[in-house]
Amino acid sequence: MRRFLLLSLAGGTLLALTAFRLPLGVAAAADRQPAKELSVGNALVLGLIEGITEYLPISSTGHLIVANHVMHLDSDAPLVDADGQLLWYKAPSAKHPVGEPLTLKLAADTYSIVIQFGAILAVGLLYWPQLLGICLGLLGRDPAGLRLLRNLMVAFVPAAVVGLLLNHWIDDHLFSVAAVVTAQISGAVLMLAAERWRKKCATSANAVLNPADLPARRALGIGLMQCLALWPGTSRSMTTIVGGYFAGLEPARAAEFSFLLGFVTLTAATLYKGLQSGAAMVAVFGWAHVLLGIIVATVAAAAAVKFLVNYLSRHGLSVFAWYRFAVASVLIALYLV
Repeated sequence: MRRFLLLSLAGGTLLALTAFRLPLGVAAAADRQPAKELSVGNALVLGLIEGITEYLPISSTGHLIVANHVMHLDSDAPLVDADGQLLWYKAPSAKHPVGEPLTLKLAADTYSIVIQFGAILAVGLLYWPQLLGICLGLLGRDPAGLRLLRNLMVAFVPAAVVGLLLNHWIDDHLFSVAAVVTAQISGAVLMLAAERWRKKCATSANAVLNPADLPARRALGIGLMQCLALWPGTSRSMTTIVGGYFAGLEPARAAEFSFLLGFVTLTAATLYKGLQSGAAMVAVFGWAHVLLGIIVATVAAAAAVKFLVNYLSRHGLSVFAWYRFAVASVLIALYLV
């Protein structure tokens, strides 16, 4: 069954990547050479950053935005083909009279989302018993698995709705170093407050030993916290772990629920972004480095998940808050002063 789940995840990845070739106003990516080569080094760095930071409460999106800036992958200049002809993300039409040119930034932002498939695969590898329990719950053979699925769906819905409503506004206004700095500092303050609350105010009466046993209203509270992570740099992992604290979960269990909720949320977000802009990304970078980034992210994310669970059980979130303050300080010094 473990092999079946892993093969299913890998198959889903390949199907989603194949779907990126659907018509999106961009010529089929396999029919021509990439417009802008992504180096092996860049692909490795982005894959490592995604894998290490996706489940640590420090924001993968924020780190990837900064990495794209450092590696000069955030240019808004229109791209042209070998013949000097303008490449279009959305060609001029009655709906889009002036069209939307294809840019390196659009491709890089999409790449940063698509390599989240690596983090999804890592959770599938490490938490296959829980995923199996969910499948058995759907068949009426595991009540706890069915309750866990209910809680994950309840927690998933708020961010899914808000994300769909604000997707374009977020892409247009919040993918910047300044937005990341704001989110890093705000998130650090929230983490320190949550850690202090957990140590001084949490009571055994509020405790829940297993994510499957969360009341639906507490799962909804975690889902509402996850909405904060739509601001790049906040960290989906951070908001859901903090939400787990407030819901009564111990740190390791809060992390477990966060990872499983990430499995659902990241799958939805990656498929949505991939179908929306994946063909444009592949037209710019080609296939090889997209797959390389996913593979690297899978290995790195698996290691990060195991580290975080062990670390949180002993030390809590505080060190990650101070790390976020340090990152914000460096970014302010380098880019905003």
